[in-house]
Amino acid sequence: MRLTTKRLWTRAGIGAAAAAALATGLLLTTPAALAINSYNAEPAPERTEVGALVVRYDRDGDPSTPDAVRWVCSGTMIDANTFLTAAHCTAGRLANATFYVSLHQNVQAEIDRAAKKHPGDPGAIANAVAVQGAMHRDPAYPGTSGDSHDIAVIEVPAAAMAKRWSFTPAALPAASQLDAMGPQTLNDTDFVVAGYGTQEAVNGPGGQTHPGGGVRMKAPVTFDALNKTWVRLAMTEPQGNGGACYGDSGGPNFAVINGKLVLAGTTITGDTPCYATNVAYRTDSPSARSFMAPYVNLP
Repeated sequence: MRLTTKRLWTRAGIGAAAAAALATGLLLTTPAALAINSYNAEPAPERTEVGALVVRYDRDGDPSTPDAVRWVCSGTMIDANTFLTAAHCTAGRLANATFYVSLHQNVQAEIDRAAKKHPGDPGAIANAVAVQGAMHRDPAYPGTSGDSHDIAVIEVPAAAMAKRWSFTPAALPAASQLDAMGPQTLNDTDFVVAGYGTQEAVNGPGGQTHPGGGVRMKAPVTFDALNKTWVRLAMTEPQGNGGACYGDSGGPNFAVINGKLVLAGTTITGDTPCYATNVAYRTDSPSARSFMAPYVNLP
């Protein structure tokens, strides 16, 4: 599950099956996405609250007929009908883009399967793999380096989600809970990052690529630093860490607090090759809580 990079959803690797679907004009796979780095990571089928953001959008110049379907980012269900992700995953889309949430363990395989079953019908493909919702982005995005306001939610029908998947929404932290814990306690706290993103950079004849993506993965990370709106997490291999990469944007960074996974932050950026640091937007900050308050009951 790789989650590094400044706009993790912008790069995508296309496998053979995806390339075949792309030829039909229906699918464009995201860059980076086996989900989390290849080192110290493993599949996360039990993390059913972690999902993929799927977008149907126009690519042929005719916005009246959105013709492409792809998963672009990661995210987390924080109640029965609210999917938390990153604002940058929803920005810059062409007219008539529609957003969907999928909780499949292997969303790329499901998109490939649906593309074969429904050739030439992007609406059917999207509905086969995900549930359509309404996107709400923090109006203050992109903000500043001090507070990017890089947060968004997709509101999806609770009944439709429950009919397709069984999940327990992620627990959110109390206001300023990471501040209250302090650096020493955070140093001793276990963190887990999860998402559908690609792996760390691989050098090849054409330069660096980020293989993988589209499968829900998880990896351990450790505390590095904390400021007003960011929590930085180390993903260095020698320390036993894994990490996030492209396609992991919007996905969860859990802290194990009192034996319980708490959604401490969402992946936003990191180092370009996805080897060192995952930078996550804190969910316990005043600005994040102010944005989420209309959509979810906060602790």
